[in-house]
Amino acid sequence: MRASASADRGKRADARRNIEAIVEAATRLLAVDPDASVNEIAKAAGVGRVTLYGHFDSRTALMREVADRAIQQTDQALTGVDLGGDPRDALGRLLEVTWQLTHRFGALVVAASHTLPPEAMQRVHDKPAARVRTLLERGRDAGEFRGDVPIDWQLSVVQAILHGASTAVHRGEITAEAAPVLVRDTVLAALAA
Repeated sequence: MRASASADRGKRADARRNIEAIVEAATRLLAVDPDASVNEIAKAAGVGRVTLYGHFDSRTALMREVADRAIQQTDQALTGVDLGGDPRDALGRLLEVTWQLTHRFGALVVAASHTLPPEAMQRVHDKPAARVRTLLERGRDAGEFRGDVPIDWQLSVVQAILHGASTAVHRGEITAEAAPVLVRDTVLAALAA
């Protein structure tokens, strides 16, 4: 009986390691190529296709897990950003952390949009956008940010700059190290009153 219990724990530990390897490989590959295949993900995870499908019965199920984890990690990271003080400084801090997350997850959002329902995709952007909106409103009230354009347009500009920087890094046009400052300075210049 003890040997059987030990074997079950070993299998569960192996299964957990496989799941983590699959999710990590999917996150890494899909962040660069939203069309990465299940075969490519399994190979990168060091497991067979049968093992992958043993844990995730479809590409959609795998995408849902990857997206849920990305949302959770994003929320944890952004919750830790100090949004107090001067709205420009606070937005600068938020942008630098957001850039790191955008770069890490990159095209994962594109991949997820092909398989997940629109309401799930909306969740990906809701909380981060709410944080930026709050800072934009504070900055507008303080006269730091432009108030002559719709705030939703400003949010779109911020998002476009973040995603554009991620694409530029993947193309080799800028370095990942230079990107946070470029993103911060470009956004703050575009928003300046």
